[in-house]
Amino acid sequence: MPRPAPSSPVARIPRSGIRTVMDLALRDPEAIHLEIGEPDARPAAHVVDAVAASAAAGLTGYTSSIGMASLREVAAERVTARQGREVTPDRVVVTHGAMHGLAMALATLLGPGDEVLVPDPVFPNWEMAAVAASARPRRYRTHAAAGFVPRPADVEARITPRTRALLLCSPNNPTGAVYPPDVLARLVDLARRHDLWVLSDECYEAITYGVPHVSPAVFDTDGRVLVFHSLSKTYALTGWRAGYAVVPDPAVVEAIGHLAEATVACPSTTGQLAALAALTGPQDGVASAVASYRERRDAAVTLLRQRGVRHVVPDGAFYLMVDVGRADTEAFALDLLAQRHVAVAPGATFGDAAAGMVRVSLAAPRGDLLEGLARLADQVATGRGGAAGPAGLAAAR
Repeated sequence: MPRPAPSSPVARIPRSGIRTVMDLALRDPEAIHLEIGEPDARPAAHVVDAVAASAAAGLTGYTSSIGMASLREVAAERVTARQGREVTPDRVVVTHGAMHGLAMALATLLGPGDEVLVPDPVFPNWEMAAVAASARPRRYRTHAAAGFVPRPADVEARITPRTRALLLCSPNNPTGAVYPPDVLARLVDLARRHDLWVLSDECYEAITYGVPHVSPAVFDTDGRVLVFHSLSKTYALTGWRAGYAVVPDPAVVEAIGHLAEATVACPSTTGQLAALAALTGPQDGVASAVASYRERRDAAVTLLRQRGVRHVVPDGAFYLMVDVGRADTEAFALDLLAQRHVAVAPGATFGDAAAGMVRVSLAAPRGDLLEGLARLADQVATGRGGAAGPAGLAAAR
């Protein structure tokens, strides 16, 4: 019987520790799910109604490989308004979610053995996509004491002659860090001096808490910054798989279009119609969701401080990094699930900079979140003999 080729890059893709815990938690009917970034809100009614009407009218066929012209136009207008610089529809590629866009960009821009710099802690899917493209992910360290905001000098120290791209994510998954404008400007300048592409994952652009989101694209002077947007988190459309990329180079737009045709034929028409309705319809649901995440963050931080559990206060996204006082975070996560029915993402899956920590999703229902954190605090206290440690590992702003 034929077997998969051992030389295939797919054979080297590691399994995400997030999915490992999630798969186990799905077998536990009592589990409190704090391991996955899944908004607890439902898609807005006008989005569902628009898609249902379009489907009833038979608008379910193929579109262009780079997306519907109407959606590309709306996306370009949105980015232009937010960044204060013109983006034209011919620079927008609609994707099957932001991760699909990033994966296609990595496959297009990098060759075998080329390196892409990724932050540590790292969202594991970035590394998985790089390996699938025969590229090499190379991590640059960020630090909890600095709120996980990268230091340009640390990034530059990781550049080698094989480095071709720098990946940024602000607001960040898994840390919730929001990068200040001066840091982003220095990172784009660094990329310019070393002639690197910049890939900016901005899935959480709408979700910040009292600080502005700024895209590195505003500092781009020579067309090296690609930005990847998602409808999943902002509009609770995770399963609809809709996103778009802003690509400054027309040759790269064409190449990504060829790859899309070869892999998915075109983005989901249903997802595109949902995206169009979400972007052009009422936005009050977004503001309500962000306010809810912020209130949950504040309640979670208060609980952890009262219990003496160290943590890093996030300025954006909907994740909270919690110090559990155990080096083996995979074992901690499995014990927490087995003994207290709470699922969290182990820090080990995010890299060395997340050592001793777990990631908690603030997007879970408020009651589940606080009950789950109370049980987590009990587990931490059990591990240290009931003694309370110092609260507030970092409260970065």
